[in-house]
Amino acid sequence: MPYAITRFDPTPNPNALKCILDRPISDRPRSFRSAAEATSDPLAAAIFAVPGVTNLLLNGDWLTVNKSSESEWKPVKAGVQAALRVAP
Repeated sequence: MPYAITRFDPTPNPNALKCILDRPISDRPRSFRSAAEATSDPLAAAIFAVPGVTNLLLNGDWLTVNKSSESEWKPVKAGVQAALRVAP
């Protein structure tokens, strides 16, 4: 079922962004430090398919995505939003 991001919140880390969602995405914290760790989770794998994504934390009605320092936020945000719109 698709998710929508209602807002983006900055974090102290300039390469991390907290995404507040329209409903819960996880009933417990789930952390993925690489695309290889995310292969068993279709949603996490879809987010890791976004160029630049390096780390992901899902918890309750929010997620935090980390990007590489070379990546720009605009395409990463758009990619994460697209992945959430078609979430399983």
